[in-house]
Amino acid sequence: MSEEILVNVTPMETRVAVVDNGATQDIHIERSASLGMVGNIYAGKVVRVMPGMQAAFVDIGAERTSFIHVSDIHDPAAEGRARGTGAIGDYLHEGKKVIVQVTKDPLGSKGARLTTELSVSSRYLVFMPQSDHVGVSQRIDDVDERTRLQGLLAEGLVAEGMEGEGGYILRTAAEGVGLEEICVDLRFLKRLWAAVSRRAKAARKAELLYTELPLHMRTVRDLARPGVEKILIDSRESFTALQEFCTAYMPEVSGLLEHYAGERPLFDLHGIEDDIQRALARKVELKSGGYLIIDQTEAMTTIDVNTGSYIGRRNLEETIFKTNLEAATVLARQLRLRNLGGIIIVDFIDMQDEEHRRQVHRSLEKAMARDPARNKITAVSELGLVEMTRKRTRESLEQLLCEDCPVCMGRGVLKTAETICYEIFREIMRDARAYEADKLLVLAAQGVIDRLLDEESANVADLQEFIGKSISLRVEPDNNPEHFDIVLL
Repeated sequence: MSEEILVNVTPMETRVAVVDNGATQDIHIERSASLGMVGNIYAGKVVRVMPGMQAAFVDIGAERTSFIHVSDIHDPAAEGRARGTGAIGDYLHEGKKVIVQVTKDPLGSKGARLTTELSVSSRYLVFMPQSDHVGVSQRIDDVDERTRLQGLLAEGLVAEGMEGEGGYILRTAAEGVGLEEICVDLRFLKRLWAAVSRRAKAARKAELLYTELPLHMRTVRDLARPGVEKILIDSRESFTALQEFCTAYMPEVSGLLEHYAGERPLFDLHGIEDDIQRALARKVELKSGGYLIIDQTEAMTTIDVNTGSYIGRRNLEETIFKTNLEAATVLARQLRLRNLGGIIIVDFIDMQDEEHRRQVHRSLEKAMARDPARNKITAVSELGLVEMTRKRTRESLEQLLCEDCPVCMGRGVLKTAETICYEIFREIMRDARAYEADKLLVLAAQGVIDRLLDEESANVADLQEFIGKSISLRVEPDNNPEHFDIVLL
């Protein structure tokens, strides 16, 4: 496996592409305008305590003061007691310096929600400096794997000389990792927390101590795994920041960083822009001439496999088998590229041969095994369907870059001009009965008016005679194709 990570940085957004042997596998996008505060750690100052609400307002240097409830305050002496049973005045007073972490972004007129129970994350671990708890993500449900991971963490803590320095949670992404990956994360967290602690001690006013890493740094932290040959960054400023970050926290990665200074845009050079556009399309062409139709809905994603123009060389069954094999590999890449999660139903072309079904299933499992997102795949059913689940890790590419069409309201289809004409006829009948008017004026889109003047002209004439009123037609060029108005004159 030969992977490259490409990082494109502009003031508006940062985009990251993971390229494996020349093929784009993953796209990550972070926009400056939508950055939140959740996870940020601040040195704050209590500005007001409200005993009646068991809460306090804290100035963290943001536009609005933030809010903390007594149940979100860490109390080392409260072992075994229910959270929030103490009085807010026992912990905070006006003017007190407090180190807090944001748990909920500001919303409307409300400030951010805070906690003093601090944590920082790496790829596989969450470190909780004020706790001694060691746990495993509930999403890892295999008992043997949970036990194995806890043993690895204990071994890693001894190896790094970090026993008794805080609590840890093994994240879902840790499933299947080895001791070396755990130790790399432990070293990273040790350096990171030491830096946050130094800033906290030095802080004399409300200020930011730690922010969740920006995308290009999270990329290095989470994706710089064995097999990555280089990390190309097209921004000199971001490249320098990454060098400093790696030197301080991940020195083993520093040698992979390269600054790209070419005239041609980095994503254009590697074909990433074209891959992004294709990943937003409903239809995915296969090299054989077949194609996939991918539909993302609220409940699930469906993928339909079709032979298209591929006619094969031997017989129909062989043609279907070859198309399904190619589709299995391509759809696995498309799921990663589009970041589709949840329930996924794949409708392969029906295969009569049981061995062919098994081979297609094995091919799909092999392709999905390289996907970092956890997934489960059922065997090909009697109907030729494969049911899958893929862990949702973030918004899909479509959700991030697109919005519902304001014309069809997300349906993906529009009513035909014929359908709109018949709706207009029914509306004219209602208006003619309900209101007194000599004339009616129909305002509609060009295609609808054209049909009323041509194919439906006889029906318009019959309707005028039936209601005893004249009907005029006028094109509204800016009209939604489905929208029309009837004006009484």
